Amino acid sequence: MKAASLAELKKELQELEHAQLAELCIDLAKYKKDNKEYLGYLLFESHDKDTFIKSVKNELDVLFSELSPQLNLYYAKKGLRRILRILNKYIKYIGEKTAAAELLIYFCVKMKELKLPLHKSVQLTNLYEGQLKKINAHIKTMHEDLQYDYIKELEDL
Repeated sequence: MKAASLAELKKELQELEHAQLAELCIDLAKYKKDNKEYLGYLLFESHDKDTFIKSVKNELDVLFSELSPQLNLYYAKKGLRRILRILNKYIKYIGEKTAAAELLIYFCVKMKELKLPLHKSVQLTNLYEGQLKKINAHIKTMHEDLQYDYIKELEDL
């Protein structure tokens, strides 16, 4: 089965009635948990991004509290990757560079606070440096005033 292009889907969706469109959204949400979460974000949380960012940070705090510095580096790496996978999903939901940079900086700060021996694991070092590269990429696309603020936070890391 060939997937339709985004333009074709948009054209077809615009021709549907309200009830049919709602039914399609509900059917789409049934098939995947990610679809349901994204639809929930769009309906209930997208209007207040600051509150959503705070709730994501709270969730990160909980996830980081489950990791301990005495943890084997292998399990620490797996835990950090899991946290990062969840974080990237939320960043994709928001779709803003400033929010992405803010959340990734928060992730790096929490990773530093965990006091894991990053220098002992190449994977952990690469994970951390990869996030710094992502932050820099997001910062470069922002307005100059915002760039200054985020670069200052990045230098603290």
